[in-house]
Order: sequence, then structure tokens, then C-alpha cells
Amino acid sequence: MKPRPSTDTATADSAEQTATGPKNPQCPVRVPGPAEVPPSIQLVSNPFFLIAPFFLWGTAMVAMKGVMEETSPLFLASVRLMPAGVLVVLASVLLGRSQPKGWRAWLWITLFALVDGTLFQGFLARGLERTGAGLGSVMIDSQPLAVAIMARFLFKEWVGPLGWLGLSIGLLGISFIGLPDDWVLSLLHGQWFEVGPELEEELWAVLFQQCEWLMLMAALSMAMGTILIRFVAKEADPVAATGWHMIIGGLPLAISSTLSEPSPWQGISLGGWLEISYATVFGSAIAYGIFFYIAAQGSLTSLSALTFLTPVFALLFSTLLLSESLSDLQWSGVLLTLASIYLINQRVQLSNQLAAKFSVPVFRSGGAVSGLDRETIE
Repeated sequence: MKPRPSTDTATADSAEQTATGPKNPQCPVRVPGPAEVPPSIQLVSNPFFLIAPFFLWGTAMVAMKGVMEETSPLFLASVRLMPAGVLVVLASVLLGRSQPKGWRAWLWITLFALVDGTLFQGFLARGLERTGAGLGSVMIDSQPLAVAIMARFLFKEWVGPLGWLGLSIGLLGISFIGLPDDWVLSLLHGQWFEVGPELEEELWAVLFQQCEWLMLMAALSMAMGTILIRFVAKEADPVAATGWHMIIGGLPLAISSTLSEPSPWQGISLGGWLEISYATVFGSAIAYGIFFYIAAQGSLTSLSALTFLTPVFALLFSTLLLSESLSDLQWSGVLLTLASIYLINQRVQLSNQLAAKFSVPVFRSGGAVSGLDRETIE
């Protein structure tokens, strides 16, 4: 029979187990420290990494608008997309990431390419012909609401009251930015149904003659592409798939440009080629690679809400570089947009704080969630 350990020895063993976890390796309880968090999670949580795609998209919108007068839209879309896809694929090979294999992977990538590549870039390029860079970006980035609705039903992502409030404020903000001031002021004064013939004619002119409807179609295509990356990531590496979808999606645009736009490159100046290069490398290759890498593993609702930043960057740089002026109402829209982003991305923390302060449970589908169950909400 073994002697019982002394009280001091037992206390020491207990203290050691408390500090380092139990000696049974099958029942670990030690919580990993910050240094042990996987690098991919640290990267996705980095605020500069999160904001980078939207800054690059906003500035690329300005670059595309600047060169639009020197070339044709479909050529610009294909040149922006296909070379960027080659760069992303090469980067994925150099990083040792696996390439797509099997018909299921290529089927999802092809669908992803047609929706997010061909349709999105095609609508975007055509819409920018008659739409300002700032207004065009605003129309495109109305898509977070569509993403939130689809992610809620397809992936059971928790949005919550504050999330829906933030999305509503964001849509109000981009409406202040994108719609004519007299329309917004009429609606604010309660003139909801007093639409005269002149205003109705102006509405149809804006939607169809100025190509705003094309920008809305681009927004819907982008929203569907954001959802599709989750299904693509189940069959292929998201970074490699992003590159291949840009190459495949750019092919129909290049063919259409060849058939309908004779010699679109002849009138491009040196400055125009520099703007195209910026839009290709930074606005497509880097921005798309980062965005879909995050979308494959993060919250789609929170990520898509950050696209409200794109029109802010586009408006600021279009004001500085393209002399597109903003009214006081549009600046109010910018502030509302920033407030909406804060509400959406901090909805879990704010909901927990309100629940703790007022003893009100946080509800989601399936029941109430306490403030300690943040990971189940996410």
C-alpha cells in the first residue's frame, strides 16, 4: 500500500494542476493565450486587414472612372479581372495552397465566376459609363442587406435587432449619399406619394438613362458572390478559387469586348494604363484575395457591412481627384454609414451589455442566448 501524500505535496500538486491544467492529456482545460491563436485567425481579426479591401475598392472605383473616357467598359472589366486572377493563382501556388480538383470544385468555381466575375464586373463597367464614381460605389454597396438576409437563412447567422437597425441606418445613409437631394428632402417632409409627372420622369431617367439600375444589378451579383464563396470553400481553397474565378469570369467579358469594341486600347494614355494597373493589382488581385479569404471563414453579415466603407473612400477620393462635390445631406449620409458599420460589427457586444444592464435576454432563432454565450451567437 502506497503512503498518502502529505498535505503540502497534495497542495503543490493541486496548485500545479490549476496553473498548467490536469495531468490527464485527454481532458485539457488550459485556455490558449494570444500567442497560441492560429496566425490565420489573428490575420482575419486585424482591423487594417479587414478594412483593406474596401479602401482598395473605393480608390479603384475612382481610377476606373478616370480612365473610362479613354477606353471601353467591357475591355476595362476584362483587363481588370483576368490579369488579376493570374496574379492570385500564382500567389496561391507560391504560398503552397492546393489547387482545385474534381468536377464539383470546378462546377462551383464556374458558377462563382459567372455571378461574381462576369455579371458583377460587366454591370459595374457598363454602369460607370454614366454614373459618378462616388454614386456608383454607393449603388453597388447597398448589398449588405441582401447578404445579411441570405446568410441568415442559409447559414443561420445571427443578426439581431441591433444588426437590423444598423443595416437600416446604412441603407438610409447611402440613400442620402446617392439619391438627389430634392428627392430625399421631399420624402423627409412626408411627400411619399406626391410624385408628379416631372419627378416620375426624372426617376425613370436616373434609373435607366444614367445606368443606376446596372449598379443595382452589380450589387445583387456581388451579394450572391459573397454567399457563394462559402459553398466554393467546401470544395476548393478559397484563395486559389478566387484567382480561377477571376480568370474564368473574365473570359466572356474579353470575348464580348473583342466582338463589340474595336481597338479599345488605342486611346489609353500612360496615366490611363497606370490607373488600369492600380485597379487590376490593388483593386482586384489584392482586394478580392483578402475579401474572399475572410468571407470563407468569418461572419458574412459583419464583413459585408464593412462594404459601406467603400463609398466613403470612393466619395472622398472622387472629391479630391475628380472634383465630384458633396452636399451637406451627402456628408450626413457618410456619418450615418459609419454609425451603421459600428452597430453591425459591435452588435454582439452591445446586445450583451444591454442584456446585462437591463436583465433582458438576447434572442435568436432557437431561444434566448445569455451574455456568456457569445461564441454560439457568432
